[in-house]
Amino acid sequence: MSPQTSNDPLVHVIDHPLVQHKLTLMRQKDASTNSFRTLLNELAMLMAYEVTRDMPMQDVEIETPLETMTARVIDGKKLVLVSILRAGTGILDGMLTVVPGARVGHIGLYRDPKTLKAVEYYFKMPKDMQERDVVVVDPMLATGNSAVAAIDRVKATKPKSIKFVCLLTCPEGIATLRKAHPDVAIYTAAIDRQLNDHGYILPGLGDAGDRIFGTQ
Repeated sequence: MSPQTSNDPLVHVIDHPLVQHKLTLMRQKDASTNSFRTLLNELAMLMAYEVTRDMPMQDVEIETPLETMTARVIDGKKLVLVSILRAGTGILDGMLTVVPGARVGHIGLYRDPKTLKAVEYYFKMPKDMQERDVVVVDPMLATGNSAVAAIDRVKATKPKSIKFVCLLTCPEGIATLRKAHPDVAIYTAAIDRQLNDHGYILPGLGDAGDRIFGTQ
C-alpha cells in the first residue's frame, strides 16, 4: 500500500524511501521488540530532518584549518521535544540523536478504554516556553484525542510554534486535530485507511507502546 497524500498544506507525509522501508518492517507482526525499537529510533532520526528543515539559524565566526569564516548553526536549546508518554519516548530518543541540544518536555496521558478520551497524569515542561519552538511526538495519531489534549496543555505555555510528529495517522485523527488546532502542522510517515471500533488505526501496526516496551 503506497502512502496516502494530503491536500492540506499543514499535513506533511514524509514519503522518503528509507522512511517507508523502515515503516514497512515495523508494521510486520513478527517484528521483535528489539527490532521494532531499533527501527523506530532510526525512522525518527530520518523524520527529524524534515521536521527541522525550517529551524532558525544564526551566523557564528569560526576558524577552519585555513582561515576564519562566518558559518551557520542552529540553536538546539530553543527547540523543545515534547513526548506524550509512554509511546512518544521511542520517537523522542531518535530525534534527540539528531538535535542533542534540544530541551525535553513530558506529558503523561492514557486513553480511557470506554470513552477513548485522554486522561492526564503528568505534565512537565522546560522554563521560558515563550522563547521556544515545540515538536510534540507520539507514534500514533488515531482518534486524535490525546494529541488535542497534549497540544491544549502545551499551548497554555505560549510557545513560539508547535508541530506534531507521528509515525502513522488516519483521516479521523487528522480531522480531529485540525479542527481543534488548525495552526499546528502534522508530520507523519503514512496516512492509513481508517480507525476500527476500538480506536486502532487500520492497517496500522498494533499498539505502538506495547510493541516498543514488549508489554503485549
